[in-house]
This record gives sequence, structure tokens and C-alpha cells, in this order.
Amino acid sequence: VQLQASGGGLVQPGGSLRLSCAATGFTLDDHEIGWIRQAPGKEREGLSVISWSGGRTWYSKSVKGRFTISRDIAKNTVYLQMNNLKPEDTAVYYCAAGKGIYYSEDEVRPNVIEHRGKGTQVTVSS
Repeated sequence: VQLQASGGGLVQPGGSLRLSCAATGFTLDDHEIGWIRQAPGKEREGLSVISWSGGRTWYSKSVKGRFTISRDIAKNTVYLQMNNLKPEDTAVYYCAAGKGIYYSEDEVRPNVIEHRGKGTQVTVSS
């Protein structure tokens, strides 16, 4: 049972990256899958969630309008398209699968996380 995030890298401000989260050993049916990031010295921040069964999406204020979460059912994979990246987006990004939604003024993430993968580093710098 594994979630693996990939697609991170170094990008200039204003650039784009697409992260992938592939699930192996289990299916994402009946799960909510979210992207969470953690920057050095900062708290973890839930950014976006997609409901696997219906495809409904949620975004935090900090990324709404810039990031897009999507899923490929055949590939058992979730994506995070990140556009107009800013230096403050620099962090380790990882994906998590769980049940329910935790939504606050500042973040959104699966409420009860059952699986969490290793992260991928995103660095936004000129």
C-alpha cells in the first residue's frame, strides 16, 4: 500500500509544475485525496482535495485560482497542476488519502488520513 508523489523540481516565479500522486496496492475508491505541503519552519498546510467517487474539488485560499486538482481513474492517480508559482509556494508537497473533508479558513485536507506518501520538493526561485 503506497502513495507516491512525483513531479517536483525547481521553477522560476510565474512558472508551472504538475505533480502526480500514484496509488499502488489499493484503490482510491471511496477516498478523498488531498495535497498537503510543508515549508521549512512552517506548519503543514492542506491545499486541495478531490473526492474520488464524484470528482468534487476543494481549494484553500492560498492556491485557489492557481492550482487545479484532478484525477485519472484508470491510472489510480491524482494530479496537482500548479500555475503562476510564487517563491512562497516552495515546500515539500505530499499527497494523502482518507475519509471526509477538513475545511477551515486556511486549509483543506482529508479529515481522517489513512495513507500518506513521501513528498516531492518544489522550489520556486529565480
